Amino acid sequence: QVPLVESGGGLVQPGGSLRLSCAASGSGFSFNVMGWYRQAPGKARELVATATTGDTRNYADSVKGRFTISRDNAENTVYLQMNNLKPEDTAVYYCYTRARLTGSPADYTFWGQGTQVTVSS
Repeated sequence: QVPLVESGGGLVQPGGSLRLSCAASGSGFSFNVMGWYRQAPGKARELVATATTGDTRNYADSVKGRFTISRDNAENTVYLQMNNLKPEDTAVYYCYTRARLTGSPADYTFWGQGTQVTVSS
């Protein structure tokens, strides 16, 4: 198991900003993909954004132009800068990584515990 430590959630007014961070640790793992998913009450978990070690980034259409994902590969940390937040962004945000153990052909998926983001006036 690889622990993913998240921080940065909270309550913000519409139009405001928040920054999420997530740090992964695990000897022998390469965290090839890191990113964020979210789950609103009564809805399925959905992709928000992912980034590879080669800096290929992928965003959900609903957040393009408002959210920016970035990585610090040396620290195995991923960030999500969220600007112009809307009430529909309210959800639990989960850090995600797809990692490969050195010497293994298999990929492993790990999840953080989730951090609440609430956008409300």
